[in-house]
Amino acid sequence: MHTRRSLLAGASGLAVSLAVLPFSSADAVRRKAHRQAASQTAAQTAVSNGPPAMTPIGPFDTSAQYAFVMDYNTGTVLLDKLADQPMHPSSLTKIMTCYIVFGMLRSGRLRLDQLLPVSEKAWRMQGSKMFVPLNGQVSVQDLIQGVIIQSGNDACIVLAEAIAGSEQQFANMMNELAPKMGLRNSHFVNCTGWPDDNHLMSARDVALVAYHLIHDYPEYYHFFSEKEFTFNKITQGNRNVLVDKGLADGLKTGHTSAGGYGLCASSERNGRRVIMVANGMSSMNVRAHESERLLQWAFNQFENVTLFHKGEVVETAPVWMGVAPTVPLVAGADLVMTLPMGWQNKIQVTLDYNAPIPAPVVKGQTVQASLSIQNGGNAIQVPIIAGESVAKSGFISRAFKNVGYRFGK
Repeated sequence: MHTRRSLLAGASGLAVSLAVLPFSSADAVRRKAHRQAASQTAAQTAVSNGPPAMTPIGPFDTSAQYAFVMDYNTGTVLLDKLADQPMHPSSLTKIMTCYIVFGMLRSGRLRLDQLLPVSEKAWRMQGSKMFVPLNGQVSVQDLIQGVIIQSGNDACIVLAEAIAGSEQQFANMMNELAPKMGLRNSHFVNCTGWPDDNHLMSARDVALVAYHLIHDYPEYYHFFSEKEFTFNKITQGNRNVLVDKGLADGLKTGHTSAGGYGLCASSERNGRRVIMVANGMSSMNVRAHESERLLQWAFNQFENVTLFHKGEVVETAPVWMGVAPTVPLVAGADLVMTLPMGWQNKIQVTLDYNAPIPAPVVKGQTVQASLSIQNGGNAIQVPIIAGESVAKSGFISRAFKNVGYRFGK
């Protein structure tokens, strides 16, 4: 017998895709205010740049040409504007460079106090620099800080040449690693983001690299929150204004004439982390204000809701031929969802399973059941396990139950 139990039911009409739901009145007022501000101070506006971004609560105007916002904890996409279209990532590339460097540190192939030689190519590299000395040696830790805080192109090349022998071979490593990280719209030509028509990443791919870096190498993530770094008697501040303002703890800015101004930021508040990528903006000021606006919007408009805790009973199911008539079915993991604020009562939770469950049942075993969370057309699955053991009943008991079942049927 197939059993389908609706555990929680929300308001009607949720079959409509969230992406086409209308703005709330507060969102409309906020958009109007930004349009009015655009005529006064271009540096502080959210002037629309192309089509609006799509979000779970409706279209959203942003001055970023490309944008992507995700919840780190659940992976829920909060905002998407041309997020899978290849773009010029500029120095956002350096997040990928750091990911490889951190992997070398974890494996022991590099040490933070290890000194690396500076080639003429690295010394001559233009753009943002940490000013490494020609034919000198620089520690890996200083180079990491030079890459992250000072956005040093020269520091990137020193690291790339030490790891792979050449920048080209390092770029090959980046391309080999990309699909393993889930990157689908990226191709690397260099380790710095120096302009090249074939050097491309999508906004979603940048966010994925940031996610993997934070998740895989938390012991090195602290470098991204440092506000300044002094090397060769030259002090430079972190170019990420959100870090400087204490609104984010990483990650990286970028700018080229081809790519415009971009920023990948991450911030954690009350145990919830958000990753934001915005690129193709017109100035440093627009980048700063729009990135802050997108990050604040993600925290203000969404919340993480725990629907079931690991081990929490979600249903009591009948047992066939067992010493006990029922067995508790429990969640095999915490079920956390990122929802628009106030939407907890607007979702539908349904449990599908075949009943009765045949004995014997062993505590902790996975039950053929599916807990489906319907949220505007998006179903999330969580494993269901038996909360208790139920032994198989004896022969005589089974015989009586079988007869009872047949007569009852």
